[in-house]
Amino acid sequence: MSSLRSVTAIDEGWTFKQADDESASFLPVAQFPTNIHLDLMHHKIIPDVFVGKNENDVQWIGEKDWIYKTSFQTPVELPKGSQAVLAFDGLDTHASVKLNGKEILKTENMFIPERVDITDALTSEKDGENELVITFESTWFIGKKLVEKYPDHHWGCWNGDASRLAVRKAQYHYGWDWGPMFMTCGPWRPISLEVYESRIADLYFSTNVDKSLKSAEVVAKAEIEGNATDVTFEISLNGDVVSTEAVKAQKGLATATFRTQNPELWYPHTYGKQPLYQLTATLSSEKVDVDKATKRFGLRRAEVVQKPLDGQDGTSFFFEVNNIPVFCGGSDWIPADNFIPRISRQKYRDWVKMVVDGNQVMIRVWGGGIFEEKHFYEACDEMGVLVWQDFLFGCGNYPANEPFLDLVKKEAEANVKILRHHPSIVIWAGNNEDYQYQESENLDYDPKDKDPSSWLKSSFPARYIYEKILPDACKELVPDTYYHYGSPFGGKDTRDPTIGDIHQWNVWHGTQEKYQNFDTLAGRFVSEFGMEGFPHIKTIDSYLPQGKDDPDRYPQSSTVDFHNKADGHERRIALYLVENMRYKFDPFEQFVYSTQLMQAECLASAYRLWKRQWKGPGREYCAGALVWQTNDCWPVTSWAIIDYYLRPKHAYYTVKRELQPITIGLKRTTSTKPANKYTRVDVKTTHTIEMWASNLSLEKRTMDVVLKAWDLETGEETYSTQVHSGYVLEPNRSVEITSFEVPVAKSNHQDAALRTVVAAYLVEDGKQVARYINWPEPLKYTHLQIPKHLKVEVAGGEGDETVEISAEVPIKGFALECEDDEVVFADNCVDIVPGETVRIGVKGLKAGEEKRLGTRYLNMNSD
Repeated sequence: MSSLRSVTAIDEGWTFKQADDESASFLPVAQFPTNIHLDLMHHKIIPDVFVGKNENDVQWIGEKDWIYKTSFQTPVELPKGSQAVLAFDGLDTHASVKLNGKEILKTENMFIPERVDITDALTSEKDGENELVITFESTWFIGKKLVEKYPDHHWGCWNGDASRLAVRKAQYHYGWDWGPMFMTCGPWRPISLEVYESRIADLYFSTNVDKSLKSAEVVAKAEIEGNATDVTFEISLNGDVVSTEAVKAQKGLATATFRTQNPELWYPHTYGKQPLYQLTATLSSEKVDVDKATKRFGLRRAEVVQKPLDGQDGTSFFFEVNNIPVFCGGSDWIPADNFIPRISRQKYRDWVKMVVDGNQVMIRVWGGGIFEEKHFYEACDEMGVLVWQDFLFGCGNYPANEPFLDLVKKEAEANVKILRHHPSIVIWAGNNEDYQYQESENLDYDPKDKDPSSWLKSSFPARYIYEKILPDACKELVPDTYYHYGSPFGGKDTRDPTIGDIHQWNVWHGTQEKYQNFDTLAGRFVSEFGMEGFPHIKTIDSYLPQGKDDPDRYPQSSTVDFHNKADGHERRIALYLVENMRYKFDPFEQFVYSTQLMQAECLASAYRLWKRQWKGPGREYCAGALVWQTNDCWPVTSWAIIDYYLRPKHAYYTVKRELQPITIGLKRTTSTKPANKYTRVDVKTTHTIEMWASNLSLEKRTMDVVLKAWDLETGEETYSTQVHSGYVLEPNRSVEITSFEVPVAKSNHQDAALRTVVAAYLVEDGKQVARYINWPEPLKYTHLQIPKHLKVEVAGGEGDETVEISAEVPIKGFALECEDDEVVFADNCVDIVPGETVRIGVKGLKAGEEKRLGTRYLNMNSD
């Protein structure tokens, strides 16, 4: 009689040592799965590599070979005709695996799961011990030798060493402009022993939701190994069985088709719920169950719409889910740690929850990292976050020799199979910025050349990967999910704003434009842009060897600089600060605040101005903005809007406000007109404000539009009017409302407009639903006043506490602070104007506990 497949985790008894140190003894691992840096830190053989400049002192690790070993018992019962298989979910990277002294596997790709039949390699003694030994060679040296082996290839990259291109290891391990270099190795994903006579090798399906959304079809498939052929498919929802069908496998494949009326559809969190159906396949033989597999899935239509636009060149590039065009405000995700095995399921969920709470609807898994852990994608499925998934190539000219292409093909097919059931994944992209690298180096690329074999002979042979291997894999395995050659890609080149997506780095990098002009830097879909900001001061203290007492606790210190990997960061942070605001280096906390405010203003400007260009059907001129980047992999100054310890920077909050369903925007411009073509004196200067609103909801909304103004030096309200009553905001678009000169009080002050703060409000049924404050810029020219009657109070109770803030003069970028990480604010870095009380939700504080709060705002230490 057949028996049920058994799976035993091989996660106990693991030890490790340096391969070439004969005097070293095997030491127990810190955890399992694991990697070498975690184990060495656990035993204090190396210090915390994130502290100070310890990164420099541990580079020797990547140039050594390391051995991991354990033992496990031969299964008590190994039924006749059954197989014993060791399943390795991930080995980093170049590994030789021996079982009882015999080599059973060699690996050279950390992203490919491996399975080895060890039936005949197990010790024959009943309950005998089997020794499993894995030797990890130095990937650094192997990569270097591969570069030498292929001298005709044009090796080159941005970030890290060019030898990274030769190996299939997470590219960020070589260091990036936001991350350190740690050449990890080890069993980074689970290892298990499976015993079975028959098994379900893969369970997968295709779904088709009718355009009407009234019906759906699910075609379920199970690939079978072994002699068992009876398969029962079951679909359930919320624990209730929806449908079931029993079939017989033919030539190792079982298929069943299910049709349902009025399906419960999966939506991004901004537009609906995320019901997840469960597909279960049970394999049986002679009426005895021998294996079971389960996958969760969501029913939804998802496509990328590229069609001609009204009034502008090029084509749209927007995501449509269940017939809803979605403006994709979101961010780019990098690995959340240099040492992936220590990221818990809960931490992944906390990260995704912060994305959702920040009103972001899309996250892009960047190509220099990893195919993320299942907990990440499960959280996106459950919380309704759309995922843009890059294949794992970034910022370089990858080789295309035959062994490398074979690895790439196997890697792509394996990981698409692993991830294809997730409803959150709506696009696969071939690489990150490799086409940009091709352009920068003038490598061969003729878009008219459609012969893949000729690409292999060019100086940009990786085109064969992006335009042949990867699309072929996607066409076969996920035919209903859009494949994009790269990010960015489209148009006459990667900078073409009219087709495809762009990475807009002319703020910070490139021409270093002013961020107030982001509207002139738009594209159909902006999948990268960003601005650096320092992390929370507590995060900085965490990496300073002596914490708050460290002599390097100042902005320009070598240790603080070491924890910023971006080339030219000193000049670029200084440029954007000095262009925009007054600031000081001391106290350090105020400087950190200034960089965060500058980042917050910059990113909010981008979202506000680009969302303005989402103008409805046929005019989706800009359909998405993904900020670089969501997160960090270590404590660092970077472009992240949330730092390594999940502490949000102020930009997180300003982006959150701009991505609310209903927003109002203002832009101030200054123009001059001479009285005649000769004069330099008789010139009229006009300060104009444009007003628009965005409604990302699916319903018409009727609003009152209110406008107010204040003198920023005296706090006097100089203007107040209702611009419109009953103004209709059409659904899922932005609309222009009006333009007007800056309203100034009757004054002899010739620069009255330059000291006037303007606020716009949307009011629905007497309730304020949107607010935006526009300031004269650059802010450094303003004479912001220190409030004499600043009021900060914690009110409410029973979980509904708020911080109430008011002042008699306008305040720019008012920030709440608290030493306790358990105190969490729903909003922060807000603008305050006289006559209003701003209320910010807070957790972790009780009414009357305002003394636990610190406050900070622009120019508070300007004297």
